[in-house]
Amino acid sequence: MDTALPPVNHQHVAFDDGFVLECGVALKRLVVAYRTYGRLNADRSNAVLVCHALTGDQYVAETHPVTGKPGWWEMVVAPGAPIDTDRYFVICANVLGGCMGSTGPLSPRDDQEVATPWGTDFPPVSIGDMVRAQKRLVEHLGITRLFAVVGGSMGGMQVLEWAATFPEMVFAAVPVATAAYHTAQNIAFHEVGRQAILADPDWQGGRYWESGRIPARGLAVARMAAHITYLSEEALSRKFGRRLRPGPNLAHGGLTMFGEMFEVESYLQYQGSTFVQRFDANSYLTITRAMDQFDLIAEHGGDLSRAFAGTRTRFCLVSFSSDWLFPTAQSRAIARALNRAAANVSFVEITSDKGHDAFLLDEPDFHRTLAGFLGGCAEHAGLPA
Repeated sequence: MDTALPPVNHQHVAFDDGFVLECGVALKRLVVAYRTYGRLNADRSNAVLVCHALTGDQYVAETHPVTGKPGWWEMVVAPGAPIDTDRYFVICANVLGGCMGSTGPLSPRDDQEVATPWGTDFPPVSIGDMVRAQKRLVEHLGITRLFAVVGGSMGGMQVLEWAATFPEMVFAAVPVATAAYHTAQNIAFHEVGRQAILADPDWQGGRYWESGRIPARGLAVARMAAHITYLSEEALSRKFGRRLRPGPNLAHGGLTMFGEMFEVESYLQYQGSTFVQRFDANSYLTITRAMDQFDLIAEHGGDLSRAFAGTRTRFCLVSFSSDWLFPTAQSRAIARALNRAAANVSFVEITSDKGHDAFLLDEPDFHRTLAGFLGGCAEHAGLPA
């Protein structure tokens, strides 16, 4: 199936002095694609970095150039919104390893004379690599300290990495619906998705572009499996229940399957089919593996508080009551570690039945929490209203 990503000239900056990954591989060239919203003030003190989740990208608050859909956080990043673009200069970058313009498996490899895509030869990247690439962008924009770093899910992992690795650059940090490490259950769900991609006949050993194909069926199944984890049982029951809808007649094993299907089946199939139009399979493998490898506790000798020793960053941790992918207990563990490090930290569990995806949806309590925390930090930092 040929549904290759359409060519888009993403706003980007290229660093031709190279970039050394944590795995030891040296990229000769680093490209970071990004978008900005609002205006940087005179003393460059109002910058907010938004870190996107696994399947997100830099188009946080505008129409997506590939799908034509609204930005994934337009209700949060906008004039008068919790991340108020009348007050803050907002930056969002496509992560290293992504497929919306930043260096990743789709990029031409820089270690050969013929510039073919990296594909499965793209070296493994880490959450730390993603953050260091973002730091290059932030410094390129002339910013020495970020007012805030905000992100949910994998974006929240990046927030924690920023606060642990570059605390002097982060005045305020908002890790949302996230954890200090990826659990065995989450790794297992990712592996199911990866195996679905690898089992697709169009996978072609990861060099699917050579025959003009992509492993669309496998990538769609990976998206479907992951999407289930983003929702709660309550949300699925409320939205779909056991309702049926008409569907096509399908031949299966010599029998005709009549054309009724559950609405939840149709919904998941839609999620899968639209996903393959905007995401690259090799990027999916690369980024899920980066999430799986993330373990801020192990990196600091088994004591998470060491990651934040002496920090002056102000933290606001947010979880959601029905999130079983990154449950509240994991945010509480981060809050306890920050308390042991004598950090300035607040923690809020938002009551919601929408599951992990609640941070992307219309959750007024979350939006009030975010606006209130950033507003209080802005007053303390002396940012004009």
